[in-house]
Amino acid sequence: MKSNTTASLDAGSGMPTQTAGNFESRTYAKVARRLIPFLMLCYLGAYLDRVNVGFAKLQMLNDLKWSDTIYGLGAGVFFLGYFLFEVPSNLILHKYGARRWLARIMLTWAVISACFAFVSTPTMFYVMRFLLGAAEAGFAPGVILYITYWFPSKRRAKMLSVFFMAIPLANIVGGPLSGWILQTFADYQGLRGWQWLFMLEAIPSLVLGVAILFYLDDSIAAAKWLTPEEKKLLQDNIAEDNTEKDSHPSIGAFLRDRRVWLLSAIYFCVVMGQYGITFWLPTIVKNAGVSSVVMVGLLSAIPYICSLVALPFIGMSSDRTKARRLHCAAPMVVAATSLFLLPATSGVGIALGLLSCAAIGSIASSSQFWALPTAFLGGMAAAAGIAAINCIANLAGFVSPSVVGWLNDFTGNQNAGLMFTSSALLVGAALVLLLPAKTVNR
Repeated sequence: MKSNTTASLDAGSGMPTQTAGNFESRTYAKVARRLIPFLMLCYLGAYLDRVNVGFAKLQMLNDLKWSDTIYGLGAGVFFLGYFLFEVPSNLILHKYGARRWLARIMLTWAVISACFAFVSTPTMFYVMRFLLGAAEAGFAPGVILYITYWFPSKRRAKMLSVFFMAIPLANIVGGPLSGWILQTFADYQGLRGWQWLFMLEAIPSLVLGVAILFYLDDSIAAAKWLTPEEKKLLQDNIAEDNTEKDSHPSIGAFLRDRRVWLLSAIYFCVVMGQYGITFWLPTIVKNAGVSSVVMVGLLSAIPYICSLVALPFIGMSSDRTKARRLHCAAPMVVAATSLFLLPATSGVGIALGLLSCAAIGSIASSSQFWALPTAFLGGMAAAAGIAAINCIANLAGFVSPSVVGWLNDFTGNQNAGLMFTSSALLVGAALVLLLPAKTVNR
């Protein structure tokens, strides 16, 4: 007896709908396995070279007789170079391809990072931090843009969450590694531990910079590891996704778009929180009563281990519910509350618990933020928009350590800096609610 039921067919592929859905899921899983772990490794190297100055500070300031103000200003100058070269870098990447440009970025920043071993004056420190920022400009927004070439909006939050797991991974690896290098290589071959720290931690970026040239593909069409059917599926989904986005605005229209400036302000607050934690966490742990630099490194990894566990769940929740605003704002409130409570606590255990909540909130809000602009920007607008938002907001990387360093010196403790960072996160969370839900909740 023949059944009268017929399987529905997917209009695009001609396959039964269920089979087409399975094929699509397998294809995106294949792309994710190929690209995301490698991009995470590259960002891990970038982040390690960017923030290892926080561990170098534990010895560097005493050796060179510098104050927190000098350190904070130098840590922040990085972002001035970043600001100036971010948009041009992303436009070059979009026009000429990610493979060679990302490799160029990684190789130049690795060399400059290693040269920090020979810094001896505040002026040298400021110049080198500026050059490091200029060299790295375009990497993070370039990778975010690159992810938009492969994954449509509905799949992007999870991929961004997984990619941003490189931040806690860098700190999980970097904390214990940096503490070990500082202690083990102290005065080896006539160099201090912090000098070896800069040189040794530049090696991964050098290796990965070369690897990019052989591993990444500039586009879906160039990917030899995909079948023709897989390429067509990916290209059709990206094309459909981009039909609903602003792709080729004029410069004037782009600058007049209030959404871009609002997003820049939101991400400015996110970055304030992120670097308020990153640059000062080793010092906070040390001030909580930990004297050994190795133990400071090990304990500093705990907040980032917690972040590593939480990030993929937050990303999956965002993709499932499409509540993009909530998944960006709520973690900022958690981070702000944790930092606000930190000065009233005593003991390493409670401090680490609050720092863990702060780290989860700040990193989660950073990863979830990028689901907002990529929901309505595509093509050249995405290249310019992501870079513009990132470079404007990353000026917070200059403001945060500079202001916090000055507040620490002025007040004689770290409490004022924590209050400042907490307030910035709360302002950012409030600004998220000004974004139209129908624009970003996709």
